[in-house]
Amino acid sequence: VQFVESGGGLVQPGGSLRLSCAASGFTFSSYVMSWYRQAPGKERELVAVIGSAGGSTDYADSVKGRFTISRDKAKNTVSLQMNSLKPEDTAVYYCNRRPPTSPWGQGTQVTVSS
Repeated sequence: VQFVESGGGLVQPGGSLRLSCAASGFTFSSYVMSWYRQAPGKERELVAVIGSAGGSTDYADSVKGRFTISRDKAKNTVSLQMNSLKPEDTAVYYCNRRPPTSPWGQGTQVTVSS
């Protein structure tokens, strides 16, 4: 199993980023997928979930209405479109199955700051 996240960076408050995750080593279409994040000094938290068929999604209250999760079964990728970013969105973002499995990927750093 492998997860490779990309797309993070430094963005000003109110800006947007699109994260991508390439998953491999398992039957991608059979699993619920999720994005998680971990801010400095805090525990890792669930951000967004997408069903195995892609038809159902769910979000943490803190990102609802601003983030959109999607998946591409042909490419075995999961994406997270993040709009109206806030400083409190600063964290390392990870993708994984739901429930998560080991090993985790390296994550991608998102920093929201002026």
